Amino acid sequence: MPDRAALAGVLFVLRTGVAWRDVPAETVGCSGVTAWRRLRDWTEAGVWPRLRAVLLTELRHAGLLDLDDCSVDGSHVRAVKGGIMSAPRPSTVPGPAPSTI
Repeated sequence: MPDRAALAGVLFVLRTGVAWRDVPAETVGCSGVTAWRRLRDWTEAGVWPRLRAVLLTELRHAGLLDLDDCSVDGSHVRAVKGGIMSAPRPSTVPGPAPSTI
């Protein structure tokens, strides 16, 4: 299966949110299972960070990267255990809880 068809399958799932088994092979060019396997292989090979770097470089050189309107959320950047805390978290209660004993 050509890489382009597998990438089309991966992008179809990302855009539509359908299950891998529901990818329309006749429209996309490959089955969802094939696209999923290729995604797994590409991920293990470290393709995505390299592809991201290449795309960002291309966009910067073309003057098409505008970071004035951007955001980061948990679906794009992992915050393990809430991320690194530079200070203790303040309490959200007005005082100590009464004892129940």
